[in-house]
Amino acid sequence: MVGPAGTLTIATCQFPVSGQIDRNLQWICRFIDQAAAQGAEVLQMPEAALTGYPGVDMPDMGSLDWTRLHRATRRVMDKAAGKGIWVLLGSAHRLSQVARPHNCVYIIGPDGTLKGRYDKRFCMPAELAHYTPGRHFEVFQINGVRCSTLICFDLRFPELYRQLYREGVRCVFQSCYNARQSGPSVHNHIMIQTMQAHAACNAFWISVANSSGYYSPYPSCLIQPDGQVVARLRRNRAGLLVRTIDINQQFYDPMRGIRELAIEGRLGNYPEQLDDPSSSDTTGL
Repeated sequence: MVGPAGTLTIATCQFPVSGQIDRNLQWICRFIDQAAAQGAEVLQMPEAALTGYPGVDMPDMGSLDWTRLHRATRRVMDKAAGKGIWVLLGSAHRLSQVARPHNCVYIIGPDGTLKGRYDKRFCMPAELAHYTPGRHFEVFQINGVRCSTLICFDLRFPELYRQLYREGVRCVFQSCYNARQSGPSVHNHIMIQTMQAHAACNAFWISVANSSGYYSPYPSCLIQPDGQVVARLRRNRAGLLVRTIDINQQFYDPMRGIRELAIEGRLGNYPEQLDDPSSSDTTGL
């Protein structure tokens, strides 16, 4: 079922992503069923949801069974078509001439076809042993809502979010893998908070999906354009979060009408023709 234009019912899931493709597939198919039953139009998965994360769930990408992965991906595509739902699938994309694959999110349409693929643009130094960074955005539209997706470490680069704002994006799907850690870390205090800042500074809805493998420092959640977290799952537990967003809803936005000045390179909303000696003299009273 499709809602009114400008609204989008989002299902964000979390589960203990592992290095076993078949086990991950079982979780994913289960959540597709649940999301569709609850009226969701799109289901978002964590980073590496189908493959598992190298260096944590398996030693490296060399151990990945690509035949099994492709078969499982086709199963997800068929399942999406059967339920008529968009699926944002965290996975890996094999390259033909480069050894290390892309860390990707496949954008699967409700007809089961591949509508696009986002490849993680910024990889941490340790990730470069496993992945090749991508170099493009993927902007797509669901029910009149312009959407895009980013992956985990991308959140450290505000320039990405500014560019998505320029491209008219209103909803960002941020897929992450911060799980199976030894205990609390700085990620408890910076990840969701950073996404709240990106939401408020760019007037985005942001859906964050994370793995729930113990120990996970933060849960999957939904952030509204004023930066508030409006719903979240329980940390370290599998679950599904379903909420409807409305891009026509108005939120507190003190940057409205000013944000574009900064985007154009004008770092202040001072008068353009300000020519006053007392303003220029910064060492006098």
